[in-house]
Amino acid sequence: MAELLYRLGRTASHRAKTVIAIWVAVLVAVGAAFAVAGGTLATTMSIPGTPTEQVTERLQSQFPEASGGTGRIVLQTDDGSAFTPEQQAQISERLTSGASLDGVMQLVDPFATEAQRAEQAATLEASAEQIAASPVPVPEEQVAQVEQGQALLDMATEIRTVSEDGSAAVVTVAFVEPQMDVTPEVKDSVVALFDEPVDGVTADFSSELADAVPSLVGAGEIVGLVVAAIVLVIMLGTLVGAGLPILSAIVGVGVGALGAMSLSGVVEMTSVTPVLGLMLGLAVGIDYSLFIVNRHRRQLKQGYGVHESIALATGTSGNAVVFAGATVIIALLALNVSGIPFLGLMGTVGALCVAIAVLVAVTFTPAMLGLVGERILSRKERARVGQAATDPAAREAAASALAPAKPMSTPRAVGRVLVGIAALLLVALPALDLRLNLPDGSSESHDTTQYQAYAAVADKFGEGQNGTLLVVADVPVAGSEAEALGTQVQIAEALFAQDDVVAVAPIGSSEDGTVTAFQVVPAEGPTAESTETLVHTLRDLSPVDGTYEIGVAGSASGNIDISEKLASALPVYLLVVVGLSLVILVIVFRSIFVPVIATLGFILSYFAALGGVVAIYQWGWLASVFGVETPGPILNFLPTILVGILFGLAMDYMLFLGSGMREAYVHGAPARVAVAEGVRAGRAVVTAAAIIMVSVFGGFVFSHSTMIRPIGFALAFGVLLDAFLVRMLIIPALMHLVGDKAWWLPRWLDRILPDVDVEGSALTRHHPHAEVDGGVKDEQPVAPEPGPTTR
Repeated sequence: MAELLYRLGRTASHRAKTVIAIWVAVLVAVGAAFAVAGGTLATTMSIPGTPTEQVTERLQSQFPEASGGTGRIVLQTDDGSAFTPEQQAQISERLTSGASLDGVMQLVDPFATEAQRAEQAATLEASAEQIAASPVPVPEEQVAQVEQGQALLDMATEIRTVSEDGSAAVVTVAFVEPQMDVTPEVKDSVVALFDEPVDGVTADFSSELADAVPSLVGAGEIVGLVVAAIVLVIMLGTLVGAGLPILSAIVGVGVGALGAMSLSGVVEMTSVTPVLGLMLGLAVGIDYSLFIVNRHRRQLKQGYGVHESIALATGTSGNAVVFAGATVIIALLALNVSGIPFLGLMGTVGALCVAIAVLVAVTFTPAMLGLVGERILSRKERARVGQAATDPAAREAAASALAPAKPMSTPRAVGRVLVGIAALLLVALPALDLRLNLPDGSSESHDTTQYQAYAAVADKFGEGQNGTLLVVADVPVAGSEAEALGTQVQIAEALFAQDDVVAVAPIGSSEDGTVTAFQVVPAEGPTAESTETLVHTLRDLSPVDGTYEIGVAGSASGNIDISEKLASALPVYLLVVVGLSLVILVIVFRSIFVPVIATLGFILSYFAALGGVVAIYQWGWLASVFGVETPGPILNFLPTILVGILFGLAMDYMLFLGSGMREAYVHGAPARVAVAEGVRAGRAVVTAAAIIMVSVFGGFVFSHSTMIRPIGFALAFGVLLDAFLVRMLIIPALMHLVGDKAWWLPRWLDRILPDVDVEGSALTRHHPHAEVDGGVKDEQPVAPEPGPTTR
């Protein structure tokens, strides 16, 4: 691999304009593909086979009127007074005009509904008075019908469409398609009904209607790139050097993100998927290019010619980049073993973006390096190189300027281990209280229409109205109308008797009368623990009275099912990644101890990152700093996606630090000195790479999307802890304490393991640096087309 990359880098440097033109053409092609074939990104997600999905699919075939998704338009008077007749008439007119919208089954007029309800109550009351006043016995069937009607009305008392003070009303929007299949175009057409406001009335829309696809790039992301650029300027000392890794990352992420989004027309893709690809593509794209640029600059300072250095840097650091990228790709593709389609697709798109970042790093970056020539160094650096080339004394002085590495003291190593592990365990403690769900309207920014709608419903109608449940019951035999009413009352009473149920109302029955649906209002919102418990309680009731099988569906139920499915898949995926980590690191470092402590370090940094997420986004610590206006459960797929990404990045840093230690040890340095030399050789580039990662991921912490923010924080915080506490503090100290035993490997295992030359050490022996007359002999081009000259 190293030899292949050497030749690839050499060719790219000599044919720089051709390589750059190819990448520009690819970028234009995927942009055109996105413009032509790009589809709609989904703002909701589902998992086939969950109890909610099973109920929804059954409704679609047997009771389609109850299977569609829903949304809410929340209307409030500006002055807090009751709606006037004129306002009610205008609203009703809007709703009547929207009844014919494509994809909309029904717009429920809140004022008409309340009027019908009042009329029904009055009718029942009059019937009860007639029965009580009747001088002759009334048939029992008639009495039972009135009593049952009154019972249903009493259980539905808290289900209102107009608030008690008359200042707020809720329009329920019933869609034709299930919640997960309602397109943004259909939602937008409903929202457009109130583009022109009704006089004196404010309209807000629930998250089911107003969830917007997050933009790929915002102010926070740009700030993250600026910080990354500053770090690169400080490290590399030139604007050209700083700009090259960023340009490489932008090209890679442009190809990756646009390529993924061009498939959204044929593949159901959530809105978070391309954003995740963007995060990863930017972060690893900058880092992978930086590793090659940094190696190239170091070799130029040692007197290598431009093309010779580019080829060697691509063959050595580029080889490490390919291997590091492969670990990230494998970890992300392993998300498909979870059996969760949308999560597997996220991993696949992320892996695609990382693979493109690797390709850009080993082709586009060498081409750009060939194009800029010695300008990758500052003027002072070029002057020193020129002096060293003509003055042997200056060259020897530069070579001996670096003092020998000194190992740390044993007490200091013990202190590092104790302090580092204690800090990580302390930060990880909040992870014990981790709760998973999807964000609802309450977690949105308080100035958004989703939050305003949620808050208005909670204030005027009760918080449980934001998370109503759909309960579906099987009726074995469809009887008469009176029998059907009795069955409804029997089931409704069983549901209403459960803790945390505020109201129950029948929605209707299928044409053959064998399926009946009920609306159940919980005491608290859709992400509350009590609502989660209630969903399980209701399912455990089945069969009601030993006769009626019931199932639970709805948005709140669906989110709970998805969260539980993800939580159950997480341990398996974590075991897969841990096993993968051990195998990869044993092959790379030919050691047992190093892979074990590297993997345990990853586990510590992972749970510490989760602890930070819980403390901020669930508990509300430092909420104002991170823009968390309403703390709540953690995004349900975050822990799983964090495993794959953080593992890959942790292995990157372990590779670039540990390979230096291994190389020094193999070349005869004592074990503890080798640890010090490895840290010194890799700390600058790993520090810069980690800061860049933190900056890029941190830019997403202030995204407008409530889904993106915690992902950005978890990745930034996880990288920060893993790079600085685990890789550069704890692991070197542990390796110092065990000395030579760190590199012990059973002989039988040593014989069967493949020889993976990650750093491309053999390449430097096959292509030794040639010096002629105190100067540098650059390699000749591999083809007649000349590359940029440096002399």
